[in-house]
Amino acid sequence: MPAAPRTSVHATALVLVVLSLIVSCAKPPAQSPPPPTVTVVAATPARVAETAEFAGEVQAVRRVEVRSPVAGVIVGQPIAEGSQVAAGDVLFRIDPTVYDAAWRGAQARLAQAQARFDNSSRALARLRPLLAEHAVAQRDVDDAEAADAQARAAVDEAKASVDRARKDLNDATIKAEIAGRVGIARLMLGARVTGPADLLTTIDVLDPVRVTFRPSMQQVLAWRRDPRATLALRAGGSARVHIVLPDGVEYPESARIDFVAPVVDSATGTQAFRAEVPNHQHLLVPGQFVRVRVEGLVRDGAILIPQRAVIQSLGRQSVYVLGAGDTVRSRDVRATAWVGERWLIDSGLVAGDRVVVDGVQKVRPGGVAKPTPPAARTP
Repeated sequence: MPAAPRTSVHATALVLVVLSLIVSCAKPPAQSPPPPTVTVVAATPARVAETAEFAGEVQAVRRVEVRSPVAGVIVGQPIAEGSQVAAGDVLFRIDPTVYDAAWRGAQARLAQAQARFDNSSRALARLRPLLAEHAVAQRDVDDAEAADAQARAAVDEAKASVDRARKDLNDATIKAEIAGRVGIARLMLGARVTGPADLLTTIDVLDPVRVTFRPSMQQVLAWRRDPRATLALRAGGSARVHIVLPDGVEYPESARIDFVAPVVDSATGTQAFRAEVPNHQHLLVPGQFVRVRVEGLVRDGAILIPQRAVIQSLGRQSVYVLGAGDTVRSRDVRATAWVGERWLIDSGLVAGDRVVVDGVQKVRPGGVAKPTPPAARTP
């Protein structure tokens, strides 16, 4: 069988190449994916009830340090640490032996001085009538009057000594000056007290208690620029202070602000606000940290957006907004408080901004998105 001509083989190959090129050119070009669909809400200013939250510290409304005016060995401690005491309850007893002896000695010296004074008074009473009859010299009467005055002064001095000795003896029994809860004892039975320099224990008044919170100066300045907030947050103002316990449960009693520090703490750059809260069940303990929620404030022109629209990462808060041509832009914001299920935006958004709420994970800055309004909620 004769071989095919070489030119015929080349022609066939050329035809096949041309056909493959024609087929490849006939395929439609690859299409880009459609823009992701996102839900957006428009930033709309509104008048809202504002709630501010801060860290707070519980403090006793009054604390008394218990110290001994006298020195001696502690021989009695009838009240247990942590007990509730009434004013006048005995807390400590100091060995009274020395003070009892001093008091009895002072009483004896008073009796002696009183006897000398009585004798000088009788002598003066006898001499004065004799002076009118010229039976005694004037000098004798003058000496008797001087002796009587000295005896009277000695009696007064002896009485003062008795009072001091009696006070020292009474001070050996240390009593509670106020009603409250006794703290830990710093000195125990058998320890020697050197005097007022030694702290024995403390008494705290726990009902009511004070809760102090410290807003930043930025927050305080924002309140000062609002006349209504200034009135509400002054001592005795209409703002209500609510306490949230460490376990997240809200304390049943609320209170009003009763004190605002007149100066700023230079160490922290904050200003102290304080409220006095009833504490009948002693759930609040001095030194405890709680959350303080201040309610009763109103803000005009506030912008609220759903919480899920705010992206929080590494201390930064941001949202996605749609600009011209539905282009996605990232915007830093400052979300300061929750109002219901929405963030209160202090800065970063203006009226009319279209904020991406749902579909945040599908967009990137610089891309294009297809906006849709949020679906209406069914009641």
